[in-house]
Amino acid sequence: MKKALLIAALTAPFLTGCVIAVSDGEAETHWAGDSSTSWQKHHKNNREVIANLALDTPYQTVLNKLSTPNFTELLKQDDGVYQVLFYATHSIYSDSKTTKDECTPLVFKNDKLIGVGDTIYKSLSNS
Repeated sequence: MKKALLIAALTAPFLTGCVIAVSDGEAETHWAGDSSTSWQKHHKNNREVIANLALDTPYQTVLNKLSTPNFTELLKQDDGVYQVLFYATHSIYSDSKTTKDECTPLVFKNDKLIGVGDTIYKSLSNS
């Protein structure tokens, strides 16, 4: 019995796992010991890909490079169809949830990238 307790006590620090916390219908997953660095790597990767995008890049090409956005918006105006993809690039709150103000917007007009960032995004609401 003592041997079993000793073995359990010695091996416990080497066990890792996944913790899933569910709140308001959203699942949040974190790997034990690696939760803070995984989102930082994800944000850094998003910033690097976004920094290397060229104007007129097709919508589907951006989706292929960055995968599913954190948020999307779609707007039809007289001069065309606008789609805005929001990708997490910087964390403001330490709550494990991503909000739009922690994202960089990518604005497309008729499936072509026309701008990146808050300035172009805010200009849509002023038109």
